[in-house]
Amino acid sequence: MNVLFTFRMKDEQMEKLKADFPDIQFCFNRKIDEGPIDEFEIIATYGEDITTEILERATSLKWLMVASAGVEKMPLAEIAEKGIVISNVRGIHKTPMAETALAHILSRGRALPVLAEQQKRKEWNTKVRQTELRGSTALILGPGAIGAEMGRLLQAFGVRTIGCNHSGNPAEFMDETIQFDGLLHMLPEADIVISVLPSTSKTKGLLTESHFKAMKETAVFMNFGRGDLVKESILVDALKNGEIAHAVLDVFEIEPLPAESELWSLSNITISPHVSSHSGKYIERALEFFTENLEKWKNGDDNLTNLVDPAKGY
Repeated sequence: MNVLFTFRMKDEQMEKLKADFPDIQFCFNRKIDEGPIDEFEIIATYGEDITTEILERATSLKWLMVASAGVEKMPLAEIAEKGIVISNVRGIHKTPMAETALAHILSRGRALPVLAEQQKRKEWNTKVRQTELRGSTALILGPGAIGAEMGRLLQAFGVRTIGCNHSGNPAEFMDETIQFDGLLHMLPEADIVISVLPSTSKTKGLLTESHFKAMKETAVFMNFGRGDLVKESILVDALKNGEIAHAVLDVFEIEPLPAESELWSLSNITISPHVSSHSGKYIERALEFFTENLEKWKNGDDNLTNLVDPAKGY
């Protein structure tokens, strides 16, 4: 059995894989187009290097291990047609992304950016508006692994948490859960609206002008999921017209965010360059998923952890 890794890892991680699976041939740290790929049964990748042309060349490919949560940029229809199994690392981002969201919320609530600016000006001013999290309400779009971890941390601060998903099924660390079609009705209750939704046919353009008009003028909107959840023009208008107080955006319709985007010039926005999931432990955690699934695969079990349904896109 041959396995190709197209993302880089540390020497000790490679050595451990070889020691733990001595009967498997690994090819590490090689770009997918740097040589033949017809011998590899398994390819471990971030996903963006998988194209229809690559699939045609990868004649032995049976399993794609995607070291990312999102797979929307991959040729899913062709993968399904060829019967290739896909698994991802869903849940790997929950710790860094939940901590990132909490950091932004606490930073704004306790006026840390304002205090930092005062320090630069050598200004002693005690009249700084600060708020508490306790008693507020957070509405989390996509209360899966990441959203649930955000909910857990927020509940520890006394925040009421409302999850919103397609099914409306109860979600962990949510005080209640609603369906997408109930979102407009619930938005006026939320002080914080956080999206960690993936990009699917059901989530693209989910938020419209009416959703932002329904939010509190004091609400903070945060998007850590995918940029196609809402059109940039709708966000710009909502921020300029004071329909919401602030936005924290880690994802955008076009990435990198173009220099000419009006978002850069707005004062009530925090722009983050799609780094909310970054962590020095990322590869370490991804390999935990991989080794667990590789053990199953060796034993003929293709019911892998975090299987992706190509038809749904997640």
